[in-house]
Amino acid sequence: MDDQLAPVAAMTTPEHAASPDRAVKRLLASVPFASAAWGLGFAFSGYFFALQVQAVDADAKVTNLALVQAAGAVAAMIAQPLIGVLSDRTRTRVGGRSPWILLGALIGSVGLITAGQANTIALLMVAAMIIQFGFNTLAGPLSAILPDRIPTPLRGRYSTLSGLGSIASAILGPVVASLFADRIPLGYLSATGLIMVIVVAFLMLNPEPDNRGVPRAAFSVRAFFTALWVDPRRHPDFGWAFLGRLFIFGGYFMVLTYQLYLAQGYIGLSTSEAAKVVPLIGVVGLPGFLVAIAVAGPYSDRIGRRKPLVLVGGLLVAASTLIPLASPTVAGLFASGAVTTIGFGIFTAVDIALVSEVLPAKDDFAKDLGILNIATTLPSVLAPAIAAGIVQLSGSYGAVYPTAAVISGLGALAVLPIKSVR
Repeated sequence: MDDQLAPVAAMTTPEHAASPDRAVKRLLASVPFASAAWGLGFAFSGYFFALQVQAVDADAKVTNLALVQAAGAVAAMIAQPLIGVLSDRTRTRVGGRSPWILLGALIGSVGLITAGQANTIALLMVAAMIIQFGFNTLAGPLSAILPDRIPTPLRGRYSTLSGLGSIASAILGPVVASLFADRIPLGYLSATGLIMVIVVAFLMLNPEPDNRGVPRAAFSVRAFFTALWVDPRRHPDFGWAFLGRLFIFGGYFMVLTYQLYLAQGYIGLSTSEAAKVVPLIGVVGLPGFLVAIAVAGPYSDRIGRRKPLVLVGGLLVAASTLIPLASPTVAGLFASGAVTTIGFGIFTAVDIALVSEVLPAKDDFAKDLGILNIATTLPSVLAPAIAAGIVQLSGSYGAVYPTAAVISGLGALAVLPIKSVR
């Protein structure tokens, strides 16, 4: 049996052949919670990091937060392709993805607990690396479930539900975390418990078949590093999808990373006021987000088109960053948050389905998705550093907004040259 047929073989074992529809339905029903699990890890740590960095050294908070985020993102970029390759080749009684999903949750939880005890920038950087490595170890194999086990006509719906979980956690996570602003270690510990419960329940509800009999492609270190490069001349659609993600998330992270400091330095709020207001920024857009993500994925499946919706979602994200320039007020921040969440609802609901259709190799699903996911983690290294430089050079937090708008807008336009997906 060719290794390319491994996902098919997994779905045609007696357990899955008997009730493939029920297995897919369970995945559709539970993937929002699994996606929310790793999202909560990032949401809690992102909110607490800004407070912790400021408490350590308020004068150097912009630079120090960029360092913490960069350290974490480096670990994420290592984890995604590495764990992707390993999970593609893992053969166990419980499948190839599940062991890595559980291990990732455990590693990420250790990182959260470590962060709760951190009182120096150096220790926060270490904690950020553990958190990012762990939850990206979880997220990579989890994302590979889509091409592994979800039929193409249902991928838009699955993408919608997966995006619902990750973005809902990004919106609501800081709100819950703000309840622990004065008890940060307890906040980290609470997130850890919730994440582990969700992940264990997901794996029990969606067991993978035994794949020990499935042929495994040979692995070498040289081949691994060679595989990290996907030639955009041979696979231009993959290259454009990568570039689009890189730029859209780049503009998004420029604003998101410094949201607390923007509320203080640009809008003029105190630290305590900003700590209360910032978590609510995403919440105001939650109704619109729910409508956008509920409509976009199924509508994309129905019309058989992905690109127009990804384009619209990306342009809305770009436009949202200009609102605080026109209205440097709390109301302006809320309006920007509302448009951002709607745009990301549309973008996320369809983009995952789009990228699953431009993967170069069917026998390297997780590895190629890992490479594409670098486009969502690399911005968390580059964007904060660029934003910090802009703030330092211009002397104004406001200069971050138009820069983010241009970068996100270019990311949205990158979807247009893709030819293999409508």
